[in-house]
Amino acid sequence: MSWAPMSSKPIQAHVSEQRDAPRARPAPAPWRDWLGVVPFFLFAFLFIVLPSVYLLIGAFRNSAGAFTLKNFADLFTPAILDAYWVTIRISAVTALAGGLLGFMMAYAVTVGGLPNGVRTILSTFSGVAANMGGVVLAFMFISLIGRQGLATKMMKWAGWDLYSGTFDLYKVPGLVTVYTYFQIPLMVLVTLPAIDGLKTSWREASANLGGTTFTYWRRVGLPVLAPSMLGGFLLLFANAYSAFATAYALNTQSNLVPIKISFFLQGDVTGRSPVPFALATWMIMFMAVSMGGYLVLRKRAERWQQSAAA
Repeated sequence: MSWAPMSSKPIQAHVSEQRDAPRARPAPAPWRDWLGVVPFFLFAFLFIVLPSVYLLIGAFRNSAGAFTLKNFADLFTPAILDAYWVTIRISAVTALAGGLLGFMMAYAVTVGGLPNGVRTILSTFSGVAANMGGVVLAFMFISLIGRQGLATKMMKWAGWDLYSGTFDLYKVPGLVTVYTYFQIPLMVLVTLPAIDGLKTSWREASANLGGTTFTYWRRVGLPVLAPSMLGGFLLLFANAYSAFATAYALNTQSNLVPIKISFFLQGDVTGRSPVPFALATWMIMFMAVSMGGYLVLRKRAERWQQSAAA
């Protein structure tokens, strides 16, 4: 009895048919499965969508309720323009400083060869510190480097007066210091996954082709990390631009846009002044541009990571 070898053509044809066949779409989830996300959408509608629509409507109305563009024209005053300039400057400086320091810390615990325990500690601390702000953070810095703070007294005992120069915790230099504190851990959390995407084989391939360390970072490392770093910068900028509680706890007279909005709302006894609505509208536009750029760059970084994992 002889056995003839089976031809592979039918098998190949069957495989090609399966490959070319359209994939079946997953069945839509029943309405009961949507009940779990109803609280989230309700919360987003009540506290994000509805207030934003209310602000936009109020920004284009005068005190009598008629449509007008004068509210935005009234913003072009020296005091308000200076508030925008100070807010943008503090946001950009802290985003740049926090981004560079956060990237270096993330790189040190990922590629630098430090023990895994150090990365675990840094990740845990970053997750807590990135979300700690407001009055608690302000009180911590007042207790530490305020005029009567512990670190201030220790440095003065060692012969260095922190407040002998231009530094003041309650003014722009102090705000930059406090903001940078919560910007660094946020950048660590953003860049850790991106740095993990760098493969050791890429560095080895660059070295085998005669490339130096500078060549590797110029041709491979920085192009891969650039979307994540730029996206992290925009995220940090938006984070600092919208900060209110920390600056207000340090100095209620700070010349920042969020505090200006609070000042107009508290000073208007009638509740009909359209100026804070126009201020908040411009603030939302800045935030939307920053967050939109961050989302675009994050998608680009995810494509790099997916292609690296393939």
